[in-house]
Amino acid sequence: MFQLEEKIWFWALLIIPVIVVFFLLLLLWKKQTQKKFADKALLKRLSPNQSVFKSVLKIIVLSLAFASLAIALVNPKIGTKLETVKREGVDIVFAIDVSKSMLAEDIKPNRLEKSKQLVSQIINNLGSDRVGIIAYAGKAFPQLPITTDYSAAKLFLQNMNTDMLSSQGTAINEAILLAKTYYDDDEQTNRVLVIISDGEDHSEAAVQVAEQASQEGIKIFTIGVGEAKGGPIPLKRNGIVTGYKKDSQGETVITRLDETTLKNIAALANGQYIQGRTTDKVVNQMKDILNKMDKTEFEAKQIADFKDQFQWFLGLAILLFFIDIFLLERKTAWLKKLNLFNENL
Repeated sequence: MFQLEEKIWFWALLIIPVIVVFFLLLLLWKKQTQKKFADKALLKRLSPNQSVFKSVLKIIVLSLAFASLAIALVNPKIGTKLETVKREGVDIVFAIDVSKSMLAEDIKPNRLEKSKQLVSQIINNLGSDRVGIIAYAGKAFPQLPITTDYSAAKLFLQNMNTDMLSSQGTAINEAILLAKTYYDDDEQTNRVLVIISDGEDHSEAAVQVAEQASQEGIKIFTIGVGEAKGGPIPLKRNGIVTGYKKDSQGETVITRLDETTLKNIAALANGQYIQGRTTDKVVNQMKDILNKMDKTEFEAKQIADFKDQFQWFLGLAILLFFIDIFLLERKTAWLKKLNLFNENL
């Protein structure tokens, strides 16, 4: 496990392509100037010890030196000790709808991106709770098991899209059934499932499964993303809208937020329905709900005692700069013997 302390210094790596471009322009300028001064044969007699290889080697060494210096400034740290700590929290599973209807742009930027923003902000405001992530459409698919690693959760979250599941639809019941397998602690008193969806589930199975989940101690909170008036599902190519999804009669499909289904699911599972239009309101409501719940103690392993590693990269950068200073552009005796690039012919 490692950490990067000052990631902003990665921007310093941009100096490397600048150096390479400058070197190529300088090389081109030299060639043009030499042609005006004398022909190739005469130049070789006037300056027999010029080495193209050493010029290229200098630029490589200089680029590596700047790269090492940039990494040293970033200051990578390596965890040297694994600790088991006691934490108190709630197990929260986020089930995110990734069906095609979530591409509708009746809520900006679209329903799926809004859902990901909501979950990310909720995670940012958690204390010591554990989280898991499920993606679902016509089927449910586990994305991330219960964990305290919020960074990993947000990474998986950002990679979710409507193409990750081939089976289309909105099978909320499948998500609930899969979520039940996430809660591995029999003593966990507060099991929370947060379903983020537009609610377009055309079966009644979700309501029945939600009632069964409630009997197992799972509280289901639903967040509705979209507008009741709905919107079309855009078809895009290279990020540009080329049309909208149509039904078998050639009419444009309008997908609408079904709050009724989401409210029924939440009510049957001792939860609450939340309108997902405003991010701050959703985050504050979820924060209040979780703060009122009893916390269960659990053990979690985490990396502790991170040690700086910048000194290795700084030492390498200094060594490379030192080599660059003494790396002359003229041929040395050993280089003449190697005859690289047929320079001595």
